[in-house]
Amino acid sequence: MKKFLKTIIPIAIGLFLVWYSYNATTEEDRAQIITNISNASPFWVLLSIGIGILSHISRAVRWNFMLNPLGYRPKLSNNIFIILMAYFANLGIPRSGEFLRATALTTYEGVPFEKGFGTIVTERVIDLIMLLLVIALALFLQTDIILDFLSEKGVSLLGSAVILGIGIVGLITFVFLIRRSNSGFGLKLKNFLNGMLDGVSSILKMKKKWHFIFHTFFIWGCYIAMFWVIKYTVAATIDLSFSQLLVAFIAGAFAMSTTNGGIGAYPIAVTAALSLFAVPEVSGKAFGWIMWISQTLMVVLFGAISFILLPLLNRNR
Repeated sequence: MKKFLKTIIPIAIGLFLVWYSYNATTEEDRAQIITNISNASPFWVLLSIGIGILSHISRAVRWNFMLNPLGYRPKLSNNIFIILMAYFANLGIPRSGEFLRATALTTYEGVPFEKGFGTIVTERVIDLIMLLLVIALALFLQTDIILDFLSEKGVSLLGSAVILGIGIVGLITFVFLIRRSNSGFGLKLKNFLNGMLDGVSSILKMKKKWHFIFHTFFIWGCYIAMFWVIKYTVAATIDLSFSQLLVAFIAGAFAMSTTNGGIGAYPIAVTAALSLFAVPEVSGKAFGWIMWISQTLMVVLFGAISFILLPLLNRNR
């Protein structure tokens, strides 16, 4: 019964998330999705999906570079399935994928939750650094356009920096107080934080640092590339330059964090960014929807398959 439940429960969760993802869209959205898919060139859409899959595989390979110094060597196939499951879960419940990754890694590879979660936190920190680098590049290439756009949206760079600074100081203070606490809860939380610290510090202990750096840049190169090729599906965006598309890419990246998988928000943000370069609203929406649809379908399809295959291929674990 225990083995049966371990197999059937993840499958049931996968089916639930498929249903949830479908019902999260309105009839109008679904009609627009069908229209955009029918008008888009399958070649460029499939190429974008293929590049996206490469980014996930590269992330799975890079994950082992952080886990190896901790004494763990998970199967690459398990890493890939777990990562795809995590992205799928995030479509239903924001940020649940990170906990699912750490839990699945514990279940199928025996990595303690706090250590696995620490490596995932490290990934998020690195992703944030890479996003800041992309923003810096876009700001350098399209300075006037970006500053005007942020000003119109009421975003203050100084205010954002102050809020970020307050958050960092608050986090440091919280960790300091927890480390000095001798209460039962404090000790448990301290052990958890120490395990996370081991996961975060694994990047300093790894032997293949240059491999890690290569995969980091490769992953983000894939993110930009799979966005770039979609421009060939809409006539009005074919002639856009790299720097112009980079602005739209950043707008879409921020939109992904506002709703589950960027549902609704992603096409709006990309449309607004493309309008800065005289791209008609209809064309901008088509670009945003095609990009979001193709990558979401990839996550839903391969995420659901991973929910089924991971427990089936690891029945003895």
